Amino acid sequence: MNTSELWTPDGALAVNARVAIPATELEIRATRAGGPGGQHVNKTSTRIEVTWNVEHSAALSATDRARLTARLASRLDSSGTLRVVAADTRSQSRNRELALERLAGMVRAALVVPKVRRATKPTRASKARRLETKKRRSTRKRDRRWKGEE
Repeated sequence: MNTSELWTPDGALAVNARVAIPATELEIRATRAGGPGGQHVNKTSTRIEVTWNVEHSAALSATDRARLTARLASRLDSSGTLRVVAADTRSQSRNRELALERLAGMVRAALVVPKVRRATKPTRASKARRLETKKRRSTRKRDRRWKGEE
């Protein structure tokens, strides 16, 4: 997903066809990244942290909010805020894109409504095939057995 697909014309982060998170609800903060990188990593703030409060978002319906709260429970803090961090590249703008893509992807995946599984019965033919296979296998095993001295 490139940057143009990430944002809607009205300046909201596009999650799916129904949900778009307004940019005003996103808090984007740049900090210094850790790890190797020498002087560059010590002097530039390339690590991006994006936070979004699921509990107080106007972009969600009550059912979407409940689904997100349940599915992302391990990722939310006590105030209902979702935090995504990206420090993959040396570029602050690329890390911003990555963090926003991750946030949108995470929310998109959590909003998917699982299909309801309807229990079905095996058909008469499938039962017959299973029993026939079992009979064939038992006959084969019986024929392999030692029959003693005849």
